[in-house]
Amino acid sequence: INAEYMGISNLKMSNAEVAGNEEFPILCETCLGDNPLVRMTKQPYGNACKICDRPFTVYRWRPGGAQARYKKTELCRTCAKIKNVCQTCVLDLQFGLPVQVRDHGIEESERRTLPQSDAGKAFAIEKIERDAVDESGYNKINNPTLSKLARTTPYYKRNATHICSFYVRGTCNRGALCPYRHEMPAQGELAHQNIKDRYFGVNDPVARKILSKSQDLVGSLPVPTDPSITTLWVGSLDPSISEDDLRTKFYPFGEITNIKTVPLRACAFVTFARRASAEEAAAKLYSTLEVGGHFLKLAWGKGTGAPVQPSASSSSSSEPALPTVSPSSTLAAQPGATTDAPTPISMDFPVPPPPPGIGSR
Repeated sequence: INAEYMGISNLKMSNAEVAGNEEFPILCETCLGDNPLVRMTKQPYGNACKICDRPFTVYRWRPGGAQARYKKTELCRTCAKIKNVCQTCVLDLQFGLPVQVRDHGIEESERRTLPQSDAGKAFAIEKIERDAVDESGYNKINNPTLSKLARTTPYYKRNATHICSFYVRGTCNRGALCPYRHEMPAQGELAHQNIKDRYFGVNDPVARKILSKSQDLVGSLPVPTDPSITTLWVGSLDPSISEDDLRTKFYPFGEITNIKTVPLRACAFVTFARRASAEEAAAKLYSTLEVGGHFLKLAWGKGTGAPVQPSASSSSSSEPALPTVSPSSTLAAQPGATTDAPTPISMDFPVPPPPPGIGSR
């Protein structure tokens, strides 16, 4: 749509004007379908964004033939750009993965976050649109792990029609003429998905399923050669996760001697009493560590050297033994001094008489 044709000359438009003058939605290849010619309907201010609750332009189309269902945009363009996701399926545009999987495989500094409170979201979105900067921080991510998990071809089965509700109840009499699928719906956690959880990357069952099957692709955590290392580093720690939450997650693998959280670094250190417990926890939780709906990173901590073993003489005493220093060793430590004993000095001084009156008593 040409802005001059619509009579809009000022490029700094308000939120309502931006929502009503969007040219094309941000969609992935799967949602667009295999047909290069797609007919869309455009409805300005047709619905509220599922994330920021602002009105936006809703697009509706059918990405295929009679076996595909009608799809529409669920997010506004700004929210989709912030997370670099599709406006319909809320999957990453570069890798085709859920947000939780993508954010789990990149560094903390590469992520773009959006406050979940209404006031915080409104302030952040208005600031991004006012500054007219690139909203997305996920462009051109070079990550080998995400490249292995990424889908290389579109998955058009996701555009299939909905399941016939009459067939589920056993009352559909259309047979082969029914435009809906005749199959039973999936059960389990995959049947209960929340679009906000998928957008913010929290409690996403699809991401949990992908990460649970990615152990063979990601590999295992290398075990350090230093046998004294019994500490595991936990990264991408959310402020809502406490030490008790970490203790509950790691305690089944063995006794824990210390848990230290570093909020400024968004990480924590979990120290086990035995090395075997730390190795078991690292093998089973690597790439699948989830606490409070947040997937966390796991690595080995750095060693601090072998622990000092107490001697047999000092083990019976609760206080540490002090070192014994001899006078000869002290003199030898001074420059120019000898180890021979010093010559005694004569102290024959005259003693004064006592004051008067003291001797009579």
